[in-house]
Amino acid sequence: MHGRVKAKDVSARVRRAVKHGSPGGMMSGAAKWLAPALLSAAALGASALYVRKKTRDAERRHPPVGRFVNVDGVRVHYLERGQGEPLVLIHGNGSLIQDFMVSGLVDRLAERYRVIVFDRPGFGYSSRPRRVWTPRAQARLLHRALQWLGVEKAHVLGHSWGTLVAISLAVENPSFVESLVLEGGYYYPTARADVVLFSPPAIPGIGDLMRHTVSPPIASLLLPKMIDKIFAPAPVPDRFHRLFPKELILRPLHLRAASEDTALMIPAAAEMQRHYQELVAPVVIIAGADDQVVEIRRHSERLHHELPGSELIVLPRVGHMVHHTAPDLVIEAVDRAAHRAARAHSAAAQEGTTAAVWP
Repeated sequence: MHGRVKAKDVSARVRRAVKHGSPGGMMSGAAKWLAPALLSAAALGASALYVRKKTRDAERRHPPVGRFVNVDGVRVHYLERGQGEPLVLIHGNGSLIQDFMVSGLVDRLAERYRVIVFDRPGFGYSSRPRRVWTPRAQARLLHRALQWLGVEKAHVLGHSWGTLVAISLAVENPSFVESLVLEGGYYYPTARADVVLFSPPAIPGIGDLMRHTVSPPIASLLLPKMIDKIFAPAPVPDRFHRLFPKELILRPLHLRAASEDTALMIPAAAEMQRHYQELVAPVVIIAGADDQVVEIRRHSERLHHELPGSELIVLPRVGHMVHHTAPDLVIEAVDRAAHRAARAHSAAAQEGTTAAVWP
């Protein structure tokens, strides 16, 4: 009898536990979080497969346009066209070689220059080993690649984030850089919302997961608005819509490179601004008056005032993508910088000759 009462008590306790959630309710609680976790894992797995397929498709549709050189363990993709004095084009954040090709700049400049365009580390088809890729680090890499290509001196054009790389190249190798054209650059540390919004995929671990699952689809949704913004107030050229390989810039490695460069923008500008006075090459600064990515008053105009010998070209009703919207004026800026370099060399040679014959 006593034993039967105990059995009834235990049975009642079990029923109450199941009803009220303890201890049998723990199974129910586990099920509540386990199901969403399994669904989330399945969704991430499906997204990873989707991203992998889209990456393969993008690379099949848009194979490398140039050749490769291995420098310090980095596989660098580059394109070379034309003959004449070497001219190096350095693209901005999130971009690649085809940016300059689609704008028509490569073919037109190749009529009188030996044009060399690189995919910066992690962009396009260049690799990006895990290290801190400051503008100086990227400039050193490109300098070694150029030496491998037999380039002893070069004119350099940098766009947007690429201006910091171009300046680094000129500061570290003053006898190598003949002239400098800086287009739509970010030169001084200023608060930027995009640093907060687009840096998380650069975080090791969680960033790796994001880039291979959710980041590419999200970036794909945001891309049309971002493209409109960089071209505004001008419309996006039909040529850009047709020929620019948008799928390539949505791949995981490309997104990692873009997010890392974004995270480095402010500290990189803070470090570089201490060295602008060291520039000795002729500098031409060109910018769109209505640039919605970089405020020219706080960057291009300020840099011009800091470099007394520089030229500043401000284009009304033009945004961030000057080489697409006003390619003629960018080419003119390249020629003007090159001519200034030639005049400086000629003057130096005459001065040297005069000194040599002075009694």
